[in-house]
Amino acid sequence: MSTDIEIARTAKIQPIANIAEKTLGLPSDDLNYYGKYKAKVPLKYINEEKIKSSKLILVSAISPTPAGEGKTTTSVGLTEGLNRIGKKAMVVLREPSLGPVFGMKGGAAGGGYSQVIPMEDINLHFTGDFSAVEKAHNLLAALIDNNIQNKKYSLNIDPRTITFKRVMDMNDRALRDNVIGLGGTGNGVPRESGFDITAASEIMAILCLSNSLMHLKEKLGNIFIGFTYDKTPIYARDLKAQGAMAILLKDAIMPNLVQTMEGNPAIIHGGPFANIAQGTNTILATKMGLSLADWVVTEAGFGFDLGGEKFLDIKCQYGGLKPAAVVLVATIRALKYHGGIPVTDLKTPNAPAVHKGFPNLEKHIENAAQFGLTPIVALNHFVWDSEEEINAVKDKCAEMGVRFAICKHWAEGGKGAEELANLVVDATEKSPSNYKALYEWEWPVVKKIETIAKQIYGAMGVEFGPKAHADLKKIEKLGLGHLPICIAKTQYSFTDDPTRVGRATDFTITIREIEIAAGAGFLVPIAGDMMRMPGLPAVPAAEGMDIDENGIIVGLS
Repeated sequence: MSTDIEIARTAKIQPIANIAEKTLGLPSDDLNYYGKYKAKVPLKYINEEKIKSSKLILVSAISPTPAGEGKTTTSVGLTEGLNRIGKKAMVVLREPSLGPVFGMKGGAAGGGYSQVIPMEDINLHFTGDFSAVEKAHNLLAALIDNNIQNKKYSLNIDPRTITFKRVMDMNDRALRDNVIGLGGTGNGVPRESGFDITAASEIMAILCLSNSLMHLKEKLGNIFIGFTYDKTPIYARDLKAQGAMAILLKDAIMPNLVQTMEGNPAIIHGGPFANIAQGTNTILATKMGLSLADWVVTEAGFGFDLGGEKFLDIKCQYGGLKPAAVVLVATIRALKYHGGIPVTDLKTPNAPAVHKGFPNLEKHIENAAQFGLTPIVALNHFVWDSEEEINAVKDKCAEMGVRFAICKHWAEGGKGAEELANLVVDATEKSPSNYKALYEWEWPVVKKIETIAKQIYGAMGVEFGPKAHADLKKIEKLGLGHLPICIAKTQYSFTDDPTRVGRATDFTITIREIEIAAGAGFLVPIAGDMMRMPGLPAVPAAEGMDIDENGIIVGLS
């Protein structure tokens, strides 16, 4: 069987100028090129009137498993399928992070015959957006420590109150916690700090939730840094940092245009974590897609309870977006995993285990309904799936009154997703979206957290630890209680315990602290231990990658 990178190389890639001019009607001279096959599109091509008439399709999934469910592959395949049935469609996705590419994942540009290309470029540096976010973030970190060191112009910042770490786009557990400023007075004031991965940076979240360059600059200035010794709050604007940071992001803010394997346009822009941040591409990329195409397929990270909820309660509210339909990706192996089968046995036919895993799918379907949306279930097909197992899922969806499609886009490209594409079109015509947010932003913080935990996760209640109670008081003191909620918890479970798969009952969500992302514009309640700087696995994906004398990369998948 060919690898993803080998399949990607079989595509007849077109110069991106051709895609822009012939498919989208964009003057090629207006694009900012990064070689022949990648370009940035100026923000002037966002058309708010056109956006109103275009249809936005959200692709989410049931609770993730270690095997992966294939949301990105399904998003690309659905886009190919829509174009094959005569719709002008575009996929809009997040950018891959180098850390996971070289660590666990090996790549994030789709798979099989449903990929965005050039695959190697997209996974490795791309157009430098992650680097720009990293530099802007670390500039602010340097300005903070410089202000503490410089007594003449000091803002009197209390170093003990600073939670703003530095970032790097690589998995490196050794950088999680460290002490900076050692080596004498000339090297700064010693204090505890560390590194997060760039995808977890608040700057990345700001980039993804900005509506313009000036809006981006304003949000950068709103980043909460800490307090002075006399308890006065300090923001990035107090350090006059926002202008310089925005300079570093002036190109990164423009969406990136590439293409699918079947020659359809694709936008890839922004890459925030789906638990710490809202887990979807930028508002600007989504709006650009809706301006240039009639149908836009986009993806939210992890399961519907995490990425889907945040897409609908945070991104759509900030961007004034309204999804026309939701696709829930499921796999036979994921349902068996949620039915209690270990990863090693997921390829063995086991219809009873599929039935045991149904409650997880049911809960995600119910959750979509709470937003006024009836999802289409897309069963991402694998060769070892048995007919009995497939029919079990099909019958369950019929019982619940939801549309169901078997998707073979990995092996067949757009042809394998035509059934799903037709169902999506049918759903938008016969089951119009009644999208509504789950909660009002003006509600008290505790009520908003409890609403998500009880209604989306199915928790009996929420417990707040001592640090969380102190954070609630700080939030009220700062006047930030009106911000939306971005709960950070494990993606593998509705609970805060990753081992409780399926559809857990009789559980309580424990919030140990609440981080303030005032620049991005949301609050981050932390449930359990959330990793903001992943480590490499025992056998990193990097060990299987290589490059030859002709510059041909192997092992990237």
